Amino acid sequence: MSENFGSPGQIQPLSIGNVVSAAVRLYRSHLKTYLKLALIAHLWIIVPIYGWAKYAAICGLISRLAFGELINQPESVQTARSHINPRLWSFLSVSFQVGISMLLIYLGLAIAGGVVGGLLGVVLGGILGVSAGIIGTIMGVIVTVVLVILGLTWFYSRWVVAELPLAVEENINSAESVVRSWELTKASVLRIQGVVLISFFVTLPLVFVLNYIPNLFLLKLERGSTIYGIVYIISLISSLIGGVFVMPFWQALKAVLYFDLRSRREGLGLQLREPPSPDFR
Repeated sequence: MSENFGSPGQIQPLSIGNVVSAAVRLYRSHLKTYLKLALIAHLWIIVPIYGWAKYAAICGLISRLAFGELINQPESVQTARSHINPRLWSFLSVSFQVGISMLLIYLGLAIAGGVVGGLLGVVLGGILGVSAGIIGTIMGVIVTVVLVILGLTWFYSRWVVAELPLAVEENINSAESVVRSWELTKASVLRIQGVVLISFFVTLPLVFVLNYIPNLFLLKLERGSTIYGIVYIISLISSLIGGVFVMPFWQALKAVLYFDLRSRREGLGLQLREPPSPDFR
């Protein structure tokens, strides 16, 4: 029996803890369905371009299914897919827009942080001597790391639900979906940053065990050797398993955030956001 996730008593008000716990409940309640879709999505990744579009679309599909549960209007996978599949390339476009934007932001933050850190080291070194300069350099590195992490999470928080409008709403394209995410999140950035960071730490043990530890063994093996090839294949399989388990949780999390943002700003009397009438001013 599925839980009544849309019940106000269960998920409102949505604090950081409420958002994460609601996503966990959604994930657990539909584990078999979500994991099956996630496995298919990850297998598509090996196919360039089209496979990447399929992966992005299935991510949107999982979020749409989760959102349907939240508003007490659940859909079958087939019904939801009939809405998602015609927008296949739009989902890839959303991923591309957000991915390129995040990359450029990362480069900008890294350069800015490097300049600040370098200046800090030079100033302290010139005033207080070499030892202080070393300390200043270390502090500069710390400042750079903190600046990059906070900056990336801030911008990611603005685009965290970028594919949700495309997955849920009618008469919307990829560019509008990204802009819609930016608009919905503008008053809740700090809270969303908290959700993102907490969720990262929630999934970190699983990611560490399945994605990072197998790669550590490769560092001690000789490239090109038989054992290296075997461990490399095991590492790929382990990473695939990790991705399959983690991805549906993040898509359910995005659905909960999107539900909460729309509830606070618009109310959710309808399943889909209606486009404005031609006479709207």
